[in-house]
Amino acid sequence: MTPPSDASPRRLWPLYAAGFTTAFGAHGIAANLGGNTEDAVTSLLALGGLLALYDGAEVLLKPVFGTLADRIGARPVLLGGLIAFAAASALYAVADSPRWLWAARLGQGAAASAFSPAASALVARLNPAAKQGRAFGSYGFHKSVGYTLGPLLGGVLVWAGGLRLLFVVLAGLGALVAVWALVAVPAVPPLPRSRQTVVDLVRRLADPVFLVPTAALAGATAALSVGVGFLPVSGTAAGLGPVATGAAVSVLAACAALVQPRAGRALDEGRIGTRGGLGVGLLLAGAGLACATLPGLTGVLLAAALIGVGTGLITPLGFAALASSTPRERLGQTMGAAELGRELGDAGGPLLVAGVAAAATLAYGYGVLAVVLLCGAVGVGVRRRGPVPPGAGCR
Repeated sequence: MTPPSDASPRRLWPLYAAGFTTAFGAHGIAANLGGNTEDAVTSLLALGGLLALYDGAEVLLKPVFGTLADRIGARPVLLGGLIAFAAASALYAVADSPRWLWAARLGQGAAASAFSPAASALVARLNPAAKQGRAFGSYGFHKSVGYTLGPLLGGVLVWAGGLRLLFVVLAGLGALVAVWALVAVPAVPPLPRSRQTVVDLVRRLADPVFLVPTAALAGATAALSVGVGFLPVSGTAAGLGPVATGAAVSVLAACAALVQPRAGRALDEGRIGTRGGLGVGLLLAGAGLACATLPGLTGVLLAAALIGVGTGLITPLGFAALASSTPRERLGQTMGAAELGRELGDAGGPLLVAGVAAAATLAYGYGVLAVVLLCGAVGVGVRRRGPVPPGAGCR
């Protein structure tokens, strides 16, 4: 189906803002829950539970809300999710009680599970196939900005007024983006859908056309999470100060943000193919993890740059491939399932590295994940030499 004729760039900005909101909300709070303010979480068990609560809600609910977006339309799910995010944030801002922090964090995770896949589906619906790369490159760029600024601006807000002020800002941000989307995002009615059985769903999600980009996205997210979480540990072990380690993480985020729009544009212009780009991205991310085993600042910076470039290359190509290979009436379901894959990578990468590091050293943890990503790159290359189904979107 042809996207709406009035899908001008200004109508996409609220969707990019929604991507920024979920990223800023996730990392802004997560990075500051254990801070040095009066309302900080002091128990490691409680801290771990609050961090898992947000991600757990996303893992369980993103496929559900993605399917709902196909059934009733992505725009109502987007608006409802943003309003719910604002309400959940306001809950703790008003109550200012530790027990309500759990409810607010769960509500934020559930709300993000609704508006995140809905925004991705709308980005795909509002853009023709020839511009999918650019659209998802811009969407990924704004999410990367949210991930980058979340810990920094969140820390400033928590320093100025505690967690409560951060939740107040998030409530206002969610409400503002909801109003913006209500005014600017056009209504995109759900498309007629043929009956789908559970077997049909499993067959479609097991198809390499879905699995290859989703697995690449999961690998990219795993590398990104490990880089953000463990490179500062490596820097500290090498005697680097917090400024140097913080700068390394900023290099990672900046590389990911800057590469995504360029990768999307190159895909649309035919200068790179999806499978080739995904393979190169996995190779770069794996090489970055291998560089993390090198001692000192050089290893940390090389790792940050390569992981950032690799994940920045994979993200728009993976989502563009999913959008071009999915029936338009099933976009929400596919984006929700792909987001689930990313969440599993987000959790699985650090768990794998931490588990290996506990048994051996952190360098071995980096090495094991690097091998996994390099094997993934080889797998993408092998698939590339085989027959590609018509309309697979993996050029």
